[in-house]
Formats: sequence, C-alpha cells, structure tokens
Amino acid sequence: MEPLVTVGVLSAFVVYGTFVAFVNTDYFVDPYLSPFFSPCLASNCEEATWDLFGTHWGFSPALLILPFPLGFRLTCYYYRKAYYRSFLWSPPACAVSDFRSSYTGETKFPLILQNVHRYFFFLALPFPIILLYDALRAFRFEGEFGMGLGTLILLANAVLLGLYTLSCHSCRHLVGGGTNLLSQAPIRRRLWGLSTRLNARHMQYAWISLFGVLIADLYVRLLANGVFSDPRFF
Repeated sequence: MEPLVTVGVLSAFVVYGTFVAFVNTDYFVDPYLSPFFSPCLASNCEEATWDLFGTHWGFSPALLILPFPLGFRLTCYYYRKAYYRSFLWSPPACAVSDFRSSYTGETKFPLILQNVHRYFFFLALPFPIILLYDALRAFRFEGEFGMGLGTLILLANAVLLGLYTLSCHSCRHLVGGGTNLLSQAPIRRRLWGLSTRLNARHMQYAWISLFGVLIADLYVRLLANGVFSDPRFF
C-alpha cells in the first residue's frame, strides 16, 4: 500500500505542477504570489519580483526558477528512497528482493547523477527566504497593513519549506562535516545538533511541505478565478 500511495501522490503532484508551470495564468492576486512563480524574474510576469530577464523571456516565468527546487526534491535522499521503492521496485522494501536480477545502486549512469544533490541544496537554499519575503509582503493590502487567510497560507508554506530544506542531510553535513572533533567547534556543534533534530523528521517535512506548496498555489489560483473571496482578519 505504501508504494501505491507514493506513486499516486507523486504522480498527481507532477501532473499538477506541469500544468501550473505551462498554463502561465492566475498565479497572482494582490498581494498573493504563487510559490510556483516566485521569484518572478521576467517582464511577462503578472507581478515581477525582480525584472532580471526583461522582455527576452517569452515562456512561462515559472520555468526560470522551478528547475532548482525541483532538482533539490528529485535528488533528495528521502525522495530517492520513496520513488526507487514505489516506481522502480528497487527494492520495494527492506529485505525484499529487487525487481531486477542485478543491482548497481547509484554507481552507474543515470543514477550516479543523483550526487548533484549537495549542489542543488545550495541552489534551493534561497527559496524559503524568498517565499518568506513574499509572505511578509502579503501583510500589505493596497498600501495598508492587514492579514488575510492567504497571508497565513503563504507564511506557513515558507516555514515548512524552510524546515524541509534545513532538515536536509546535505545541510547537516554542511554545518557539522569536515571536522574531526565537534567539541573543538562549539558553534558548529550546536548547529549540527539542531540540524540533526530536524533531520529526524525530514520525511514528515518532505511530505508536508510538498502539500504546502500545492495548497498555496491552489489557493491563489482559486482566488484569481473568483471561486471565493479571501477572508480578511484585519
């Protein structure tokens, strides 16, 4: 059942994410910007975060930034385990025979490319900060301070993505690796301890943050299509 659920959820997310990336509409309702399009870097954005590409980019602006968080998730140690077991049956579970007669792990092409994960970590690291910036911007409505339900959804999404990113094994290695005695590096030891505690829940953060991104985009999209109005708290 677990591989079946994993296949269903990840496949649905890929289909939804592909649709969102290419449909290129209904991703901004002032002051809410969908996380699939943040930061928005071209002139054809409904609301440009930073206009770095001007009019030279004629495709969906989501395609400029999605490869970085997508590459981070795709090569994530937990997700690799999840989709190897569910999609490839390699292996389907612990102490269960592999679907194939031979097993090479990640030692040959193309799976050896999974080792770029540590570099995708650095590329994905700014995104929770940028999404937090978007959430803080969502406290302003027509120049006045306020808060709507969408504000809380964008804020929760930024926090969840931050927890997922900082609980990554590569983050734990970054702050605590490369030293023989952590006792001689007290600051790094504290950071490593914090990352280790987060890392213990990396699987939960991986799934919750995945749904967080989807819910945030879907909320903005439904607002843009007039399905309902954004509840304002003040």
